Amino acid sequence: MAYLVLVRHGQSTYNEKGIWAGVTDVPLTNLGKEEARKAGQTIRDIRFDVAYTSELVRAQQTLQIIKQTINQPDLPTIISGAINERDYGEFTGKNKWEMKEKLGEELFRTYRRSWDVPPPHGESLKDVYNRVVPYYVKEILPRLKKGENILIAAHGNSLRALVKYLENISEVAIPKLEIGTGEVYVYTIDDKGEIMNKEVRSVNENKLHQ
Repeated sequence: MAYLVLVRHGQSTYNEKGIWAGVTDVPLTNLGKEEARKAGQTIRDIRFDVAYTSELVRAQQTLQIIKQTINQPDLPTIISGAINERDYGEFTGKNKWEMKEKLGEELFRTYRRSWDVPPPHGESLKDVYNRVVPYYVKEILPRLKKGENILIAAHGNSLRALVKYLENISEVAIPKLEIGTGEVYVYTIDDKGEIMNKEVRSVNENKLHQ
């Protein structure tokens, strides 16, 4: 048995302003740092063997705070672009709610949450899935099967893609999945790599507005 823990990074400066960050490297706000601490407090009972995070500073800051909070500051950490946030293409740096007014509710929702419609010159969730899942299967799953406890600090869409795979969520249902900043998913995994249990240990009540 092993634990797989997924944590979305805390609020970033772009989250605070309602701006699509995508692959833009923006830091956490003070609230985001507090969300990371709260996330860490919910998993202090787990001793991790390794952590994974993206190339982006907001995920790395979140992981660093969690490592201090759980008293595992020297936890081995692997950084990979495979779990970077979705590239929003031409929408990067634009305000979500202004774009909603411009595009209309339906098209906005399609670009923001659909499975396979990318923003202009950007990635769809399907594109993100196609880089996250192979990385998980090759690099992370074998360690879970050996009983290693793994912590992943990443992004809303890279984690949505992974959760789709883990929970076998349909393409029709995946747009409904929201993972708020600082939220924590804890999976118990058996030696075959199958999910035995899932807990959500930290919930962000404002996630629909992020």
